[in-house]
Amino acid sequence: MGRSSKFPISANRMEEDDMTITSDGLCQAKCAPCEGGVPPMPEEDIRHHLAAVPEWELTEDGKGIARDFRCGNFVGCVDRIDQIAELAEAEQHHPDLHLTGYRHLRVELTTHAIGGLSENDFIVAAKIDRLLG
Repeated sequence: MGRSSKFPISANRMEEDDMTITSDGLCQAKCAPCEGGVPPMPEEDIRHHLAAVPEWELTEDGKGIARDFRCGNFVGCVDRIDQIAELAEAEQHHPDLHLTGYRHLRVELTTHAIGGLSENDFIVAAKIDRLLG
């Protein structure tokens, strides 16, 4: 039986019992508009999605995911921010970006409209991974 959702389901997630989420499946998906009114992703779904983006970790409050990048220099970090900004605009899902110590970049994703995680966060995380390696 298929699973209904207001958010896109990755290409590899066809059955409710089949929780195989892959980075490739997430990269093939497109973020869905979210204006709120739906609950954040359940904890079990978060665990399955995190397995597809292993460089990302749950934030301390459990309402987002984050990844740290160390760049060679300030300009390298700014270049990465520009690349992420272009991707975020295309997906209409925008991360919080923190540049500190001139070469440390932290990217945090959450779905602000619902106060927690949605599949959109994992789609953008997978696409950032593919973009930046």
